[in-house]
Amino acid sequence: MKLEITVVEIKGSCPVYKVGDKITLKHGYVLDPAATNIVCMHSLVSVMPYYVALSKGVKARDLNLSRGDSDDAFVQCFDPCEITGGGTVRLKISRLEDK
Repeated sequence: MKLEITVVEIKGSCPVYKVGDKITLKHGYVLDPAATNIVCMHSLVSVMPYYVALSKGVKARDLNLSRGDSDDAFVQCFDPCEITGGGTVRLKISRLEDK
């Protein structure tokens, strides 16, 4: 499966991402630079514990990462914007068929 990680919200001011930016992982674990806007290492820390399980078909709700019945997972970066003056980025992780 392919994972598409999309920036859905930014609290504060992120110097890297804007809403709508995407990161794509082919086969669930290979970063696809052609289908990726930009990558901030801080945000990947939030994705790392879940990307294998999500790409193997584990439901986001079984990992407590979804909104209700959504098949999408939601995580956020670790920047506590109220303290650092930066931006806390919320990410949606969607599972798609590899092409």
